[in-house]
Amino acid sequence: MNDAVFKSLREAGFRNLSAWTEVAQDSLLELYQEGMMDSLSCTSLMLTPKTLQHVYENPGEYKEGVILRPQEISNNIEVIRRLRVIAINTAVEVDLLGNVNSTHILGRNVINGIGGSGDFSRAAYLSIYITPSVRKEGRISSIVPLVTHVDIPDHDVDVVITEHGVCDLRGLSPREKAQLIIENCADPAYREPLHEYYWRALSRGGHIPVDLDRAFDFHKAYMNTGDMRSTR
Repeated sequence: MNDAVFKSLREAGFRNLSAWTEVAQDSLLELYQEGMMDSLSCTSLMLTPKTLQHVYENPGEYKEGVILRPQEISNNIEVIRRLRVIAINTAVEVDLLGNVNSTHILGRNVINGIGGSGDFSRAAYLSIYITPSVRKEGRISSIVPLVTHVDIPDHDVDVVITEHGVCDLRGLSPREKAQLIIENCADPAYREPLHEYYWRALSRGGHIPVDLDRAFDFHKAYMNTGDMRSTR
């Protein structure tokens, strides 16, 4: 997903970009090579063999603008805040409250570590999370009533983006967030069951629209049938 964002930046013709990140991938180095990025600071490089070979063979191309820093600096909350970083991270799933799960499947199977996303989300000038609205040919919705594992709490999530739209969650109440996420980010095939969940949750009362009896119906449907669309 991040590669898609950087590709869009390239197509939009942005210039004089600077990147401050923990791990740099091919797409960032390509922006630097093409002269669209003036500087790149990171702790490590995670490159394809072809790009890594190019770096080894042409170190002079990178010595002026690419720097590797210790993690204590690249992930330092004070530095991230001072630089007013726009942080872009990837979510496995996002719930109607704006909480993000970026590491677990069905709450128990780890697919990757959280990395520095927590540091960047907490301190960034703008914390953005991107995800496709569905996976597995539509059988899995990335927008769910309640995530099965919380890596990034809603307080540290400013914007959620899928291919269907953008949700700017800043300053919104939990009820406002839920409705906006459904309308702007959920896949159309899942909007009706998400709305049904939301109205049931409202009927329960309280400050936060949560129905604990039905909060994981999407995940249970997938475990039972292999398709979250069977939720009812």
